[in-house]
Amino acid sequence: MSINFKEALGVSADALHVRAERTRVLAANIANESTPGYTARDVDFAAVMQERVNEEDGLPSLSDEGPLYRVPFQPSADGNTVEIGVEQAAFSQNASDFQTSLTFINMKLRGLNKAITGQ
Repeated sequence: MSINFKEALGVSADALHVRAERTRVLAANIANESTPGYTARDVDFAAVMQERVNEEDGLPSLSDEGPLYRVPFQPSADGNTVEIGVEQAAFSQNASDFQTSLTFINMKLRGLNKAITGQ
């Protein structure tokens, strides 16, 4: 009998993947802070995760949206919508959430290891 890791890890693996994608998007925002006309983007974690759960349940996909554009609190004269404080806070929160997702996966894998070794 083989182990199906997709079933064993459940939604935690998807959460880790979505957090990694959000990290990439937020890092791009920070890197383009001074690029004229750059539009800040973000990933709606809850919506993407709900979409993944619906896919697993066999429900139809509601949307094929990628990253969403962020509306700035203070628009700049050059059209750049990146607000560095907002981006840094979002990046920091996402890093913490990524670590939490990684911890859940680690705990599940330890549990599988104990089951396999008979502890």
